Amino acid sequence: MSGTSLDGVDAALVAFTPEGLARLEGQVFLALPDELQQALLALNSAGANEIERSQLLANRLARLYAESVATLLQQSGLNAANIAAIGSHGQTIRHRPELGFTVQIGNSALLAELTGISVVSDFRSRDIAAGGQGAPLVPAFHQAVFSHPAIHRVIINIGGISNLTDLPPSGTVRGFDCGPGNLLLNGWIQRHNGQNYDRDGAWAASGNIIPALLQALLAHSFLRQAPPKSTGRDTFHLAWLETLLQAEYAPADVQATLLEFSARCISDAIRQHCASATGIYLCGGGGHNCALVNRLQQLLGARMVKLTDSLGIGADWVEAAAFAWLARQTLLGRPGNLPSATGANGLRILGAVYPS
Repeated sequence: MSGTSLDGVDAALVAFTPEGLARLEGQVFLALPDELQQALLALNSAGANEIERSQLLANRLARLYAESVATLLQQSGLNAANIAAIGSHGQTIRHRPELGFTVQIGNSALLAELTGISVVSDFRSRDIAAGGQGAPLVPAFHQAVFSHPAIHRVIINIGGISNLTDLPPSGTVRGFDCGPGNLLLNGWIQRHNGQNYDRDGAWAASGNIIPALLQALLAHSFLRQAPPKSTGRDTFHLAWLETLLQAEYAPADVQATLLEFSARCISDAIRQHCASATGIYLCGGGGHNCALVNRLQQLLGARMVKLTDSLGIGADWVEAAAFAWLARQTLLGRPGNLPSATGANGLRILGAVYPS
């Protein structure tokens, strides 16, 4: 998995029981080199020679994915023959479901050649073809591994974008994107402090919330859309943020306001759509932002806020494990989407298979 945060590659080795329960057997993280990160970020906007640049970067990503697989196998004492398939999400460079397409790059054919393992990828396209958003896709996995027969749980993934899965004890499982998670926070601190992320939310905690800016951020039309819905860098980016800034705003105060914005996107979504939930479980990199987690706990009051570690899968590895599960669904000929989360016109088998 390499996501909107553009921080690196998460590789998880996942074993499944016949019932589909997941067990994490190993994990590896490889950071994206700074220049690769910037090149991928540039592809999120129109530019010269996009097709050639995107394909060359897809090859580089495939080699990085293959390196993560090789490292994971070495650490686990396994070889390619022990692995059923690689589930590869790829790197999103465009997500425009309202126009009928989404683009994730990563050259799955090359990844299959480099690893000698079958690759399942392009999970989002079929859901979009069926009238859905193509995202979020992880709610089906959350339902399979995190639901409880008596407790109303909500799973929040805080990556570049935050997304929510509502897991009531009975009734319909739903999921949707809440809004920015780490995306704006990371971009702002990179610009001003040269750091890839705000460790523990310390820089945000040093500033003061700017009420006028917060209200302008919360006025974004995406936040008023009814689920199912999804978003990404096409909608939330620093150029949009800059249209809302005043010259007198101190950078640390902007960071504090962006953290409040991320927390409000999540807490408002929970209060509006999952009011009876009692257990809130966080995964993704944002789960390690102490200031963000503390603010979420304040906003959510008596609701328990914990990491998914307490449910058996570490917060950093849930999304990678989810795409292993989705790949397994594809190979078994089973649906991988939840129409209640994506808005698709029914259950669909997702993904394209590149045999070893």
